[in-house]
Amino acid sequence: MSRNLTSSLVDQLRSDIVEGRIAAGQKLPSENALIAEHSVSRTVVREAIMRLQAEGLVHTRKGSGSFALTPPSGMDAPIQSRPVRTLEDRRHLLAFRAGLESEAAALAATAHHPHHLAALREALASFAEADASPADAMARDFDFHQAVAGASGNPFFTDTLAGLGPAMISMPRHRLDAGGAHGLGAVAAEHEAVLAAIEAGDPVAAAAAMRTHLVNSRRRLDVESGQ
Repeated sequence: MSRNLTSSLVDQLRSDIVEGRIAAGQKLPSENALIAEHSVSRTVVREAIMRLQAEGLVHTRKGSGSFALTPPSGMDAPIQSRPVRTLEDRRHLLAFRAGLESEAAALAATAHHPHHLAALREALASFAEADASPADAMARDFDFHQAVAGASGNPFFTDTLAGLGPAMISMPRHRLDAGGAHGLGAVAAEHEAVLAAIEAGDPVAAAAAMRTHLVNSRRRLDVESGQ
């Protein structure tokens, strides 16, 4: 039932954005307003927003809300990234991200401005405060990677990550309770290494730290899947 409610809300908001009822740059109704208007739960609203982020139709700024993006020109519906349905799809995605995000981190080390570092620190602190929900941890993890892409100064990196959306992050529930190399603490430490290299202005170290993080993500994925 929740899945149907989410799809219905996604369809309505997508239509509002594509048809201009919510203009590009305009703030979407608040979570509370959407809950009241559509008679759905907060979880449904958050899942719907995450799906619109993955489609490249919505951008969410922490503390400010969600804003409509310009729909792709000449199309009635947004371009969607290839769906990730299988374990092998997830492995392919991590390999793709390793190449993409390592280069983004290297560029970020030399192209960043002070406000980029502030955004990275904020995303890092936010991830450390993630609650017991995989969706929450996944969204905060994605915020960090999006901030790295933003610090690169190259809009193609930010657009690509926006297209992939938070679903590019693998966050099984049992990882929230795991310790050592497979828990959230290990992920946070890897993020810290990426940030430290970017702050130091070292592109080689930044690329290596990001690649290490994503290689470790592949290892965690294999452990979690029993491979």
